[in-house]
Amino acid sequence: MDRWQAMETLVAVVEAGSFSAAARRLGVGQPAVSKVIAQLEADLGVQLLLRSSRGLTPTEPGQAYYQGARHALQLAADADASARCANTEFGGRLVVSAPVTFARLHVVPRLSQFLSQHPQLQLELVLDDNNIDLLEGGIDVALRLGALSDSDMTARRIGHSPRAVLATPDYLLQHGQPQHPAELSEHAAIIYTRPSKNPMYVFQSGAVQESVSLQGRLRCSAAEGVRTAVLAHMGLAVASEWMFAPELASGQVQRVLQDWTLPAVDLWAVFSSGRKASAKARAFAAFVEALLAD
Repeated sequence: MDRWQAMETLVAVVEAGSFSAAARRLGVGQPAVSKVIAQLEADLGVQLLLRSSRGLTPTEPGQAYYQGARHALQLAADADASARCANTEFGGRLVVSAPVTFARLHVVPRLSQFLSQHPQLQLELVLDDNNIDLLEGGIDVALRLGALSDSDMTARRIGHSPRAVLATPDYLLQHGQPQHPAELSEHAAIIYTRPSKNPMYVFQSGAVQESVSLQGRLRCSAAEGVRTAVLAHMGLAVASEWMFAPELASGQVQRVLQDWTLPAVDLWAVFSSGRKASAKARAFAAFVEALLAD
């Protein structure tokens, strides 16, 4: 059987909720859709969909297969777009939303490369640490950090950064270097309140895990505030290494608790599911992904 066709068919059925709706979406007859799904289930040896009077819902294996197939199809579409865009000049307007600090440090200084490749393109950056509604804001592609809460979007992870406890040498000289996550409660913490007001951090060292909630008198809703406070020696912070990349490189900021690790911070390119992502939006996401790979 054609595995690629089978993946496309299953994704269409799950998202449309019925064989008939999936058939209309794919431009084929309903019997053809039913046949492909039956062949796929027989080939895998598992039931992927539950049929009921209310429609079709994926089983647990079906949901897992759907997620994997959707991701594979998205990667292929992005690869196609990247290849087509290599020698393509885009025109018109492209609206991009991105977190302020990440864009200032890692995207804006290198935008000339993207703009020089597409001299007819007008690029509008909407810089905001909050998640803007893509449809309402007219956003073509959004760069978002961390976990995604809205499932009604098309998203692709384009990078990830280690996260660490960070502080200046001056702060550590004055207040001491913590040796265990539990000791962080004795330190002044600069707390980044987005997305959670009271974040809980899970540290790991080998097979040992330690959950810590930081205490601090200063809370900031924007990364720029966290950066400024840490660089003013006011306290330590849990942050992605992206947030302090220049200072980590120069030694102006140091990693603390290097024997312990935290979950990495993911960067996503997000496209609204309410409209088809444009080739230039995908090209911009591929450009940022290449920046981070470098």
